[in-house]
Amino acid sequence: MIFKAPIPALIFAGIFAAASGDVCTAAEYGPGVTDTEIKIGNTMPYSGPASGYSAIGKSLSAYFAMINDHGGINGRKIDFISRDDSYSPPKTVEVVRKLFEEDQALLLFQSLGTPPNLAIRGYLNDNKIPQLFVGSGADQWNDPKHYPWTIGWQPSYGTEARIFAHYVLDNMPDAKIAALYQNDDFGKDYINGMRAGLGDKAGKMIVATQSYETTDPTVDSQISALQASGANVLLTAAIPKFTTLAIRKVYDIGWRPTQFVNSVSTSVGSVMKPAGAEKGVGVISATYTKDPSDPRWQDTPEYKEWLAWMKKYNPSVNVSDALAVYGYSTAQTLVAVLKASGDNLTREHVMKVAANLHDLHLPMLLPGITISTSAGDYAPIKQMQLQKFDGNAWKAFGDVIKGSGG
Repeated sequence: MIFKAPIPALIFAGIFAAASGDVCTAAEYGPGVTDTEIKIGNTMPYSGPASGYSAIGKSLSAYFAMINDHGGINGRKIDFISRDDSYSPPKTVEVVRKLFEEDQALLLFQSLGTPPNLAIRGYLNDNKIPQLFVGSGADQWNDPKHYPWTIGWQPSYGTEARIFAHYVLDNMPDAKIAALYQNDDFGKDYINGMRAGLGDKAGKMIVATQSYETTDPTVDSQISALQASGANVLLTAAIPKFTTLAIRKVYDIGWRPTQFVNSVSTSVGSVMKPAGAEKGVGVISATYTKDPSDPRWQDTPEYKEWLAWMKKYNPSVNVSDALAVYGYSTAQTLVAVLKASGDNLTREHVMKVAANLHDLHLPMLLPGITISTSAGDYAPIKQMQLQKFDGNAWKAFGDVIKGSGG
């Protein structure tokens, strides 16, 4: 297969306007930028309880390797400095300080996790360093008034939970809901979103909640307690390792609630298959990207181009892993911003472009879902579609649903 150009032209259809009014006659550079290079910083849990997300870091590196092979961005190669923080906020702080005080990176991109990113948000904003397209759906990333240098990417966790709540209200109005959640802002966003979506019925419908810590060896006791509540709906707001454990335990003890799992833990390769594919049949989630295991996409030019990239640049990541699609798409977003920034690669200008995207199309987002931002709206993706696992792949159903940005 002949490998195609790295960035389809349609990606830029909605972005060039962001830079068109700021054309510079002379190059302007921020830290980490030269005529030949752009240094990009990143933190990723390559070890620790969230190491399942390391596929994202590998995919980002692979995409930038492809970009560099094709001449870089406006003639500049990307020096992607991705360091392990083990999903530990204190370590994230240490790593990020090194990225900017020693390595002199231009910006931080797609660093993974809600607690790690909250730990560094103040430092980055105080120093006017872009914290671009955070690797988390926490509602907190859409707060340009207080944190103008921090912007999210994926739909907010609160928006997703409200979509689940509306589905329950429409289809199971007498449901008794139990929830397993990670005991931090990530997990609590889902609980708060579910309560908001259920409205005045939340107090009656939510009958039990159990939290876990990322240091817990299992969630067996929590699942058993939730089963004992008599709930017939289970929301699991967890990172991949604990979502796998929860799905497996629910099945093994003979509990058969309608299950909802958060979108960041739906990878067939790293979550559903390790849980036991047959044990996850019927689990419901929401998505905004094309599932690489779904046959309906596999004859499309977009999927074939993605697969060619996977085989050539990202062979260590399983082709059924949706995290590779996520990494591919977030990397395309940053490349589009940097390309549109032209030769004005100051932190201020790059941040301005990132906050001025208009219907940016990416090939592996679901049809009808685009990326838009503005100075007052830092929630790039606001649409999702429900999906159900059939034992082999996720099958989308219903319409693309638009929610608030949190």
